[in-house]
Amino acid sequence: MPSPIEVVRIPVLSDNYVWLMHDHDSGETVAIDPSVAEPVLAAAAAKGWRIGQVWNTHWHGDHTGGNAAIKAATGCTITGPASEAAKIPTLDRTVAEGDAVRIGAHAATVIEVPAHTAGHIAFHLAEDAIVFVGDTLFAMGCGRLFEGTAAQMFANMQRLAALPPETTVYCAHEYTESNGRYARVAEPDNRAIAERLDTVLAARAKGEATVPTTIALERETNPFMRAASADELAERRAAKDSFKG
Repeated sequence: MPSPIEVVRIPVLSDNYVWLMHDHDSGETVAIDPSVAEPVLAAAAAKGWRIGQVWNTHWHGDHTGGNAAIKAATGCTITGPASEAAKIPTLDRTVAEGDAVRIGAHAATVIEVPAHTAGHIAFHLAEDAIVFVGDTLFAMGCGRLFEGTAAQMFANMQRLAALPPETTVYCAHEYTESNGRYARVAEPDNRAIAERLDTVLAARAKGEATVPTTIALERETNPFMRAASADELAERRAAKDSFKG
């Protein structure tokens, strides 16, 4: 059996997280959705790691902005969604639904999850019970529907909800407090949401991160994953977009 993957959280910009994933057996390191380069390179250097790959979930600049400088510094290979290749000029490899990418002996399967952007993908390392979801699934929330539909996002939520409950979910933003405040309004009788929000508020008051999360926790407390239909998800997404709580 390969050694467990190590994942490091790197806070950047105002609320982004870049994830650094390391395989101790092979010595390989992957940066997922690097907004910027310097903090990511510094975090890798502090661990004695060299970044050999970058994986992008979608084209937005706060997920790809560090690609070029990391590639210049390390010679890494950059992988991202095939249907967004025109918007990510630094890509070396394009991938689509069902394709595999690897870090050492660990394989990740590409899952297409369009809606936030038209070609958004996630990377699922099934044997490691890990999924990198970019801006599709958040702790207690989901991404805005910039380039897709509520029906697509509903399908994404159902698909991700079907992953094993112990799966660790690595999303790309610290949005949990605002998501949780909305979730409490969306489902006022959901005790699990109220209890989780209390935990989130306490963590944020101390400056602590609230992600990663798990599929099990999202099933219980995420009003978008819990939506009964695409129409209900659309209503909740519109309400969240204008929510001031």
